[in-house]
Amino acid sequence: QVQLQESGPGLVKPSQTLSLTCTVSGGSITTNNYYWSWIRQPPGKGLEWMGAIGYSGGTYYSPSLKRRTSISRDTSKNQFTLQLSSVTPEDTAVYYCARDVSVRGWGVNRGQGTQVTVSS
Repeated sequence: QVQLQESGPGLVKPSQTLSLTCTVSGGSITTNNYYWSWIRQPPGKGLEWMGAIGYSGGTYYSPSLKRRTSISRDTSKNQFTLQLSSVTPEDTAVYYCARDVSVRGWGVNRGQGTQVTVSS
């Protein structure tokens, strides 16, 4: 059974870059036909798909976040990472990493989520 675990700082200052890592166990991030994504949920709001990296390394981003988002991977560690630049308090959310067979899926498998607060 694949498991995903998010890690990273829980507090980021405005204008800085938010960096999160997802460590995957029980399955390889290079397995064919899977997409590895980042999803967030701001307080009181619904889920927002941010972007994904595919099994071959291709990346896909939400148009609204594309300018500030970068997703990469380290296949030797079976990890993928999210970087979100120029954060504001509106980026405060619970951030999830997920695996799905669809590029913009909500995650057949999802991590438990990590709270990130943007505040000075």
